[in-house]
Amino acid sequence: MSVAEGSGVPEERPGLRIRRRAEDDVEACLRVLAEVHRHDGYPLNWPAQPGAWLSDGPLLGSWVAELDGRPVGHISLSHAAAGDSAPALWSGRTGAPREAAAVVTRLFVSPDARGHSLGALLVGRAVEEAQRHGLHPVLDVLSGDAAAAALYERLGWELMDTVEQQWSPQQTVYVRCYAAPLAARWASASARVSQKDGTRPVHL
Repeated sequence: MSVAEGSGVPEERPGLRIRRRAEDDVEACLRVLAEVHRHDGYPLNWPAQPGAWLSDGPLLGSWVAELDGRPVGHISLSHAAAGDSAPALWSGRTGAPREAAAVVTRLFVSPDARGHSLGALLVGRAVEEAQRHGLHPVLDVLSGDAAAAALYERLGWELMDTVEQQWSPQQTVYVRCYAAPLAARWASASARVSQKDGTRPVHL
């Protein structure tokens, strides 16, 4: 994948584009999600209502990666919700209100569409949207998902902390909470990823 001149952001090649998700994309995205769950175990717990899991919440937007006319990847950006760890950590570190953070979530790429820097392109689109709203992107990832964490770190995201979350009375997990780099650093980080394999064999 080449780099758009002067931008440092991976350039969309012919047949590949990132676009806003349409209502009729949801079914195709859920098929991709099912592939990812079988291949990578993401999400850790398959949701009882996958469509609601993909679409519910205080969304700022959702986007799909399309390769040769078919959706192969997905990302969402949402307002910070009560109980979100990453916005609270970012607020504590910066002194900004937690409402000034935007949460990057529901990021996955089909196993057979990897190797095109789709993860980096999708993250870049979410970052752009957050910045357009004057918000700072944050996210969390399960601590055991080392490959996903490695991608975020190659993109310059900063680890704030690893925290414990109680997902149910029977399930305690640990998540790594990240904040996006400052806008001036995003382009150079994206350029570095474009020169490597930006889509490791995980849900990205």
